[in-house]
Amino acid sequence: MRQDALPNAPLPATRSSPVEDIARAYLVTAKGDAEAALHAAIADALADLCEAERRTFRQDQLISRGYVRAALHETVR
Repeated sequence: MRQDALPNAPLPATRSSPVEDIARAYLVTAKGDAEAALHAAIADALADLCEAERRTFRQDQLISRGYVRAALHETVR
């Protein structure tokens, strides 16, 4: 204990990080089962990653089609 601290003074509140908040939410949802919480978190992360990759692929397709259409439009003129 610090020398200048009062003996009965409350400890400063600790702030949790977003990661700790998310981990706690998964643990609460899994009713305290850490393994189930970990599996759920990984499954959700992988699902989010797959969705992001799908959207990126779709955007790439649309951009490519835009270039092809523009090139075709220029050759028709």
